[in-house]
Amino acid sequence: MTKECPIAQEAAALLARLGVDPAPEAGGRAVRSPISGSVIGHVADTGPEAVENAIAAAARAFAEWRRVPAPRRGEFVRLIGEELRAAKADLGRLVTLEVGKVPSEGEGEVQEMIDICDYAVGLSRQLQGLALPSERPDHRMMEQWHPAGVVAVITAFNFPVAVFSWNAALALVCGDPVIWKPSEKAPLTALAVRTLVARAAARFGGVPAGLVQVLPGGHDVGATLVDDGRVAVVSATGSTRMGRVVGQRVAARFGRAILELGGNNASIVTPSADLDLAVRAIAFGAMGTAGQRCTTLRRLFVHDAVYDALVPRLAKVYAGVTVGNPLEDGVLVGPLIDEAAGEAMSLAIAAARALGATVTGGEAVDVDGCAEACYRRPALVEMAEQVGPMLEETFAPILYVHRYHDLDTAIALQNAVAQGLSSSIFSNDLRETETFLSASGSDCGIANVNMGTSGAEIGGAFGGEKETGGGRESGSDAWKGYMRRMTSAINYGRDLPLAQGVRFDID
Repeated sequence: MTKECPIAQEAAALLARLGVDPAPEAGGRAVRSPISGSVIGHVADTGPEAVENAIAAAARAFAEWRRVPAPRRGEFVRLIGEELRAAKADLGRLVTLEVGKVPSEGEGEVQEMIDICDYAVGLSRQLQGLALPSERPDHRMMEQWHPAGVVAVITAFNFPVAVFSWNAALALVCGDPVIWKPSEKAPLTALAVRTLVARAAARFGGVPAGLVQVLPGGHDVGATLVDDGRVAVVSATGSTRMGRVVGQRVAARFGRAILELGGNNASIVTPSADLDLAVRAIAFGAMGTAGQRCTTLRRLFVHDAVYDALVPRLAKVYAGVTVGNPLEDGVLVGPLIDEAAGEAMSLAIAAARALGATVTGGEAVDVDGCAEACYRRPALVEMAEQVGPMLEETFAPILYVHRYHDLDTAIALQNAVAQGLSSSIFSNDLRETETFLSASGSDCGIANVNMGTSGAEIGGAFGGEKETGGGRESGSDAWKGYMRRMTSAINYGRDLPLAQGVRFDID
């Protein structure tokens, strides 16, 4: 008899505690943990008829939910947050098992969900319009926001639950139903979240059927959501290649797309930088989540004056960082999601070497009991020019390093890639930092000072420019993406003055 994998046993126990019944999923798509490569569950794909039924149910739910007062909708989201708090340890651990994050990152992702629920509860009383001055006497103008309609959320494996919550918490308080298509590589955590939302709905009472649905499956499920005219908003996270397809197809039917795509993110280290701080920030930004964040630091521009002081310190960190099973204490870098990611990393490093780069790390790492998984030591790649693989996003822990001589050149190099997600500068010079944050500085949606490119907080709008897609999720006024704007003029007088002085006299 084959001995059952301990990771699979733990995953089954977590799912049971979270209230997920695995029996209906037997015989479905195999879900493998990147920690060991072993199967930890099976999830049945959603068939075409079920997708159609889900969209129809969401459309019916919209007709009811949009009439519920926004603060009341916020109460439902508050209850979701309570369920997440109670299940934080188990759900965070399941994130670790399903996508290979170290435990603090797994729980941190659930904390993001809790935080955005808290944010959305407050937002439910602040969906504010405007009172506008009218040029016509005895008239008032106002602007208000109404729910947009069904929102489809398509997520990637690297943040299997947090990105859903960024969208869902806002959409729900805005009055929209949500249909979630999770990554094929991470559906178990989605089923667990579905159960937690159902618990909150039972406590709330009166939640319309179909308000929050999870549709596991492949590209066909996502394609149906993208093409269906009943889906008002499609929020999709993934590659630029995927975003090009989604954006064009949603636009073709005049729908709305929120796209969160690739990020070839960069940091600049200036002569005045605090190098101790910079080393810590660069290490986390480049190696956290095994380089599999959209905000991962991938390019580093270091001034000549500090290059020889900084880069050897980074090389030492790269050589010494603990790579291994994230379930073990002291491990900071876990596995890549699969062997295809490892192969992409190897190809990028080989291309850099062919261009004369100096490479520290990047080799495969053997981890006891994980022979079928993909572990790689993070790579520090010193490049004489920004060419070849440095201009592309490889979803793996590769950090390209390049010297620069003046800040204008460094900013130009940073901006000379197709993506525009996240960026940062390490400097204690006010002129340098303000230049970096100015209109002639970073062209990214996120620009940080004296910190890395990753670890965005939910209070700010998250997203980027250029081939990153232009979408915004989470904080600030990102909520407007889930609503439609209405401008109204009210005539409370007895005459009918026309705008711009137009006259239209009739007997």
